[in-house]
Amino acid sequence: MNFSQILSDEFKIKQDFIENIIKLLDEGNTIPFIARYRKEMHGSLDDQSIRQISERLDYLRNLDARKNEIFNLISNQGLMNDEISKSLEDSKTLTELEDIYRPFKPKRKTKASVAKEKGLEPLANYIFLQDKSNVSPEIEAEKYINPEMEIDNSEQAISGAMDIIAENISDNPQIRKRLRFVAMNQSIIKSTAVDEEKDSVYKQYYNFSESVAKIAGHRTLAINRGEKEGYLKVSLEFDNDKALRIIYSEILKEDCASTKFVKLAAEDSYNRLIFPSLEREIRSELTDEACKQAIKVFSVNLRQLLMQPPVKGKITMGLDPGYRTGCKLAVVDSTGKVLDTNIIYPTHSQDKVNKSKEIVKNLIAKHNVDIIAIGNGTASKETEIFISDIIKNIDRKVYYMIVNEAGASVYSASKLAADEFPNFDLTLRSAISIARRLQDPLAELVKIDPKSIGVGQYQHDMKKKYLDEALNGVVEDCVNSVGVDLNTASAPLLEKVSGINSAIAKNIVLYREENGEFTSRTDIKKVPKLGKKAFEQCAGFLRIPESKDILDNTGVHPESYGALKKILSTLGYKLSDINSKIISDIKMKLENFGIPRICSEVEIGEPTLRDIIDELSKPGRDPRDELPKPMLREDIMNINDLKPDMKLKGTVRNVIDFGAFIDIGVHQDGLVHISEICDKFIKHPSEVLKVGDIVDVRVLAVDTNRNKISLSMK
Repeated sequence: MNFSQILSDEFKIKQDFIENIIKLLDEGNTIPFIARYRKEMHGSLDDQSIRQISERLDYLRNLDARKNEIFNLISNQGLMNDEISKSLEDSKTLTELEDIYRPFKPKRKTKASVAKEKGLEPLANYIFLQDKSNVSPEIEAEKYINPEMEIDNSEQAISGAMDIIAENISDNPQIRKRLRFVAMNQSIIKSTAVDEEKDSVYKQYYNFSESVAKIAGHRTLAINRGEKEGYLKVSLEFDNDKALRIIYSEILKEDCASTKFVKLAAEDSYNRLIFPSLEREIRSELTDEACKQAIKVFSVNLRQLLMQPPVKGKITMGLDPGYRTGCKLAVVDSTGKVLDTNIIYPTHSQDKVNKSKEIVKNLIAKHNVDIIAIGNGTASKETEIFISDIIKNIDRKVYYMIVNEAGASVYSASKLAADEFPNFDLTLRSAISIARRLQDPLAELVKIDPKSIGVGQYQHDMKKKYLDEALNGVVEDCVNSVGVDLNTASAPLLEKVSGINSAIAKNIVLYREENGEFTSRTDIKKVPKLGKKAFEQCAGFLRIPESKDILDNTGVHPESYGALKKILSTLGYKLSDINSKIISDIKMKLENFGIPRICSEVEIGEPTLRDIIDELSKPGRDPRDELPKPMLREDIMNINDLKPDMKLKGTVRNVIDFGAFIDIGVHQDGLVHISEICDKFIKHPSEVLKVGDIVDVRVLAVDTNRNKISLSMK
């Protein structure tokens, strides 16, 4: 199988580039490294495109391996021929391969296998031949009467032969392929209630049907979950007559005495063997496609959440709300170091509320708190009202923001949190995490299983392997696109850096603790287990603001330092001359000198050179700083304050197949249905919205009893 040719055709990318990507992957290079530092070899594809190519390459390699395996299995049975060999070679999917292998696959005991044991296969072949010149099947069947084999008459012999024919029809790959194609386009998926009187979140699916070809992924997943939880019965409906006509077109020959038996066997084959199998396959395919779409949406949302702009240089108070056990509080400095902790009771007696207010006011004054991060869980609304009332009546300007605390409790109870904060109760760790999430979402959220972050749909119904691979890929891409401060990064953050595994990340932190700050990128070569390959993969993504070499605080890879210095020398500059004005002059001189010419002289690619110049213009640049800042609040609203047509600003919290949830500052997120996002037609809300966007919305309706808010962006 020519993988590079297939991938080139599928992705519309030059075959040379595909071959380079395959080579780079096989050499153990990470996707972030390939995307960032080997652009000349693949035409400057981004990390997501290379990841898609890598995933497709894995599929094709698995397909090729399975082809060889099936070829050998059939050959070992002495049944391989040119037709089967060509069918295997032409197969484009694993499903097609399994259809071809189906007749040769060892089977458990079936009606057909029992009939074969009784010696009825020759009779089955005789009937299926449908030859007009042959004697009738009934007369031929008399030869197979054998009481010892429990065949007492010709009818029993014919019945057994028909069981064999039915199984052979079911095993026919062409029939299955045609039926699968038509059923995928023309069948209906239907769900009904197990108990119509029983109320549930699946009520809209109690009498539901939709074309398999059109059903949205989120509805497939909802139906699956409703069936799993015992609320729904789900079935597939397909035109039996049409299915049988397809089968007949493949198996019927000239009309003769055998034809009626072949037709009966075909009907039995479809009803007993083919349709149940087809139903499972189609539902499985629908689920797989729905999962792929859900994982894609989750990945997009996670990427946007992780890439939210950090709130830098601010002393932050984190609040983890609660009723009975109180509200946990932590103050952290601008680097995330814990300054103070406490527990307050803003929902208890008035005396406790007053004492809680004094504690918060004193901590704000003592530590010069700039901003307050409030978790959005239990008692969040009451805590928000409490904080809003406090900051109205103090001299210092303090803002607050509601922070999605999904996964904070998972983190706080983890071994990682215990190692990081051994002297704090797990409830206080949650408050610390919430504060840090506002300061640097990426650095904090990498410590939490992405599935627990809460920006997906039906994530717990996904196949764990595929979901983990996709989400971990997103985390890896985000961390490496931002870069990591080598002297402050935690081990969980470091292990997401290209080329660094968990053991190396821990060794980096340990080396830093024992030897002090790193002063250059080359220092990390001293870290145990960090070899030459790991250094090549990780070095460009690590930042050292304390280094004397300005390049150590940029995305310029050490392998390019020498070439850059030669270029600067050619243009009449030294590295120490670099500033924003000089960069403009350098760009102009490069164009005048000729970029292709200078790249050839120093043996560096044009994309790499342009990346280097961009990095020099903003040492220590954080790409997240260029994104819109999060919306901070000073005051509060209540759901009862909302009226139809009221216009508000909100923050996109989650984007799903049928719309987006918007935080408008009333504790309960409002839903903008996909039909209310914009005037033009869109297939998915992610075409217009992403997590973290600040948007203008209009209230359509408010249901205070059900805590539902309908919004429009039109």
